[in-house]
Amino acid sequence: MDRKKELKQLYKETKVEAGVYQIRNTVNNKVFIGSTRNLKTLKGKRFELEVGTNTNKVLQGEWNEYGEDAFSFEVLEVLKPKDTGFFDVKRELKKLEEMWMEKIQPYEERGYNRMKSTDL
Repeated sequence: MDRKKELKQLYKETKVEAGVYQIRNTVNNKVFIGSTRNLKTLKGKRFELEVGTNTNKVLQGEWNEYGEDAFSFEVLEVLKPKDTGFFDVKRELKKLEEMWMEKIQPYEERGYNRMKSTDL
């Protein structure tokens, strides 16, 4: 029972890092850019693709076509929290993701992301 308590405590002490990641198709170099409050959930993204439940149908279709060996998962940037004052992780993560989207432009033939429609 002590081992179970030890593992729980270790889990609680594990630092959770938020950040931006990309999933790259190494066959055609298309990328998907995403963000998460916990970069450890990237294993869950891989699992979604493996079992065919990813909501991005184009990405899922190419995963099914090319296989998992044709894809790489990479952390692009870890969100660095401010040392002092209020820090809105969700808002800062969204800004960081938008910066990477602007830089990489993972749309249409270059990627799996959809352009956001702008309000008129």
